[in-house]
Amino acid sequence: MNAVRRAARRTVRIGIVVGVVVVGLVAQAGAYLFGFTTPGPAADLELASYDGLGHAAPGPRPVGVRHVEGDDAPGEMTVWYPATDVAADDPAMTYSYGLTVLGPQASTALATYAGRARLAATPDRTGGPHPLVVLSAGFAITPGSYAWLAEHLASHGMVVVAPQHDETLNPSTLWRSAIDRPAVVAETRAWVAAAARPGGELAGLVDPETVAVLGHSYGGYTALAAGGATLDADAFAAGCAGAREADDPIVFLCDALEPRFDDVVAASTAPPEPVDAVVSLAGDAAMFGEAGLASITAPLLVIGGTADRDSPYAWSTQLAFDGAASERKAEVALEGAEHFVFSGECGSVRRIVGLVPMGLCDDPAWDRDRARAVIRHYVTAFLLTELAGSGPAADALGAHASPDGVGYRSTGYR
Repeated sequence: MNAVRRAARRTVRIGIVVGVVVVGLVAQAGAYLFGFTTPGPAADLELASYDGLGHAAPGPRPVGVRHVEGDDAPGEMTVWYPATDVAADDPAMTYSYGLTVLGPQASTALATYAGRARLAATPDRTGGPHPLVVLSAGFAITPGSYAWLAEHLASHGMVVVAPQHDETLNPSTLWRSAIDRPAVVAETRAWVAAAARPGGELAGLVDPETVAVLGHSYGGYTALAAGGATLDADAFAAGCAGAREADDPIVFLCDALEPRFDDVVAASTAPPEPVDAVVSLAGDAAMFGEAGLASITAPLLVIGGTADRDSPYAWSTQLAFDGAASERKAEVALEGAEHFVFSGECGSVRRIVGLVPMGLCDDPAWDRDRARAVIRHYVTAFLLTELAGSGPAADALGAHASPDGVGYRSTGYR
């Protein structure tokens, strides 16, 4: 029974969200439960004064954001980019931390939070074209949930493009997303390359030949696949068998994928275009096994929470670091952190999120502001090193004393 309960934990969490949405829509209490609490004092967006986390500070560039509709691209996407100076009274963005519960085009906001970017601000092509970062959100999580990180990277001179994955919060469709997501990354890169040609809307702004793929959770799986990792059905089956004996939480993923894993493997035949860097945040890696991960040769950064029960550390962050053949790679362990420490800020939160403990806006071991500072620091230092050749950024990736609560190891950085 323990194995059943633990394997179902992630499904229960999803079921709570879905059930509450349905109940809230039909019950008189819905308006109250789905109302937003009054935000507390705004977090200091200039925050980054933690010792040893210099790259957590915002970069020197203002940030613009625009939404691309499906009529103009392979699908909907959000683009963050370096912008020219913006007027002080120009309103900044407010983002939703949301899930696509009732359908791909019907997201439900769990919380909202203040950003810094200005909608449709004039792009700054000074020093461009800038490196491209394709951001893949977690399963059924909206791209705006990661705006806190995308804005930060854009302020440091990168163009971040996040496609909206066409999926709904339904574990039975995980196998389909495992096929579709790498294809969406390829389509996104092709759209950017076309838009970056002379006369295109991104001409002079983005360099589609200097590219990283970054993702969280199933987006981390997507980043690993886009980086060249190959699926290994035998390794996955063996891992799942051992996980069931050990009552490991990864059984959830096994139950969702194994019945259709042969279909996933059969559909994953075309090798991806090369990338310059890969960032996986608590990214599912068990489907590749060490042999499949050895196909990754691009520089790799992996970050995960050691208490993660949705993408367990040993099956995601640790496995990816150990398996990748990258000459330069780094692993960051957030000691005691859980799965959603990487997702959206929670400025104004729906009451139901506070009433039902789901770990979506809190973490038992980490203050979320500090966790985001650690994540910003390492992701920015890594991408500046690998995409822009920054020596000072590379210094942050060598062997050094890591901040409190952070485990760190690296290969190829001094």
